Order: sequence, then structure tokens, then C-alpha cells
Amino acid sequence: MEADDWYDTPLYYDIIFDADTKLEVDFLEWVSKEFGRTRRQGPLKVLEPACGSGRLMAEFARRGAKVSGFDLNPHMLEFASKRFSDEGLTGKLKQARLEDFSVRGAFDLAHCLVSTFKYIDSGKGARSHLECVARHLKTGGVYVLGLHLTDYEKPRAAHERWEEKRDGIKVVCNTRTQPAIKAKRTEDLRSRLRITEKRRTRTLETHWQFRTYNAGQIRRLLKSVPEFQLIACYDFHYDRDSPRKLDDSQEDIVLVLRKCG
Repeated sequence: MEADDWYDTPLYYDIIFDADTKLEVDFLEWVSKEFGRTRRQGPLKVLEPACGSGRLMAEFARRGAKVSGFDLNPHMLEFASKRFSDEGLTGKLKQARLEDFSVRGAFDLAHCLVSTFKYIDSGKGARSHLECVARHLKTGGVYVLGLHLTDYEKPRAAHERWEEKRDGIKVVCNTRTQPAIKAKRTEDLRSRLRITEKRRTRTLETHWQFRTYNAGQIRRLLKSVPEFQLIACYDFHYDRDSPRKLDDSQEDIVLVLRKCG
């Protein structure tokens, strides 16, 4: 088994998450149209903090949107840049942190899904991130933020497994989330990617730590950032006909935040 940060292997990361790309972009376009209140002429302007391999940026670009994104990992940015070049797409990429970034332009829509927000390890950093996003949105613009909520009473580790294939490469992803340490607001995670390519199988293992949130902690965070109003909540099925409440009834939540005037 090899110890490697899965963000340093963007191809395998891209394969394992790409299955939901069109579903996610369909949902994000709908959210912008349904809840956005910007005065827009021309194409939709979209910002993606922590853009990773650029899969969502590229799908938006294929649909005619003007896209910008940033990420901390240079391997991800190189992969995303090559994708845009290979497909003849236009998009702006830069290296930056979630807590403090500056990107040229004012946007109708911003989005950050699959719990990446939880890498920010302090309340101050989380507020700074939301304030940065708000500064980059037009008045009435929407920020769609997806994350897993934490059940502090859960005594056992949580496990997820899924697999995807592309061009003869098979990637099996196993993630294990340890019970949260409530006093520290942290939870430890481990991911294993089992990659089968050219008749060779190898396993990459990554360990990292997230900041934890339950519904009440999310409410308190949002209350501290008056630039945003919580408009609606959904889950990772991205079913527009099935909104949910901001509560602890299920683990995954997608927040629709609108920048106030």
C-alpha cells in the first residue's frame, strides 16, 4: 500500500467523482435560475472555490458559462488546465486558499460541494471564507455549499464504498470516518483508492482531518455572516423536488445561500 494524498493523483480522483458531474451542474444551474436575483446580461458567471480537477468548471464551460476557479493543490490545477486546453474550453484558474482568496470578476453563482469546506479548521477561517465568497458575488447571487453534518453521538466509524471506470482504469474508493471528538470539533478520515490499470492493482491511502458541524453549529456560523441569507436546503441526491430542513435528520446537506442587498 502506498501513502499518497489523493489530491496529488487527479486522474483517479476525477474518475471516482465524475459520475455525478452532469447531475450536479443541472442542479446548480436550476438553483441559480430559481433562487438567484442578479441582473444578468450574457452568460452565467460561475466561481468554484476548491475546483479540484476542474470537472464541474469544464461542464459549465461546455454549456456556455464563464467560469473561474481556484485550488490549493498544484497537481489538480495542472490537470484542470490541461483538460481545458485539450477540449478548447475557456476558464480562469489560480492557486489560492479557501480562507483568503481574490479572483477578478463578480459572479452570479458560486459552489463548493462534497464537504471540501470542512478542511477549514477554525470558526474564524470559516467566516472568512464565507465573507470572501460574498465579496465575489453580485448582489442576489447564490452560493451553494455542500457538506456532511456530524452526529456527535455516533459511537462507530462510518464507511462508504463506491467504484467507477474510465478508459480501462477501475477505481474503487473506500472512505472511513472515525467518531468525532466533540470538544475539539474534529473527525479523522481515511480514504483508500484501489486502482486497477494495465492488469496491475495498487492501493493509495490518504489520511486527513475535518472540522465538524451539526445543524446548530451551521446556524450559528451563518448568523455570524450577515452577508448571506439561507434560502433553501437539499441533500446530495440533488433532487429539486425534495427540499429538506436544516436539521440533524440526515448527514448530508446542501445549503443555498443568497447574498443580501
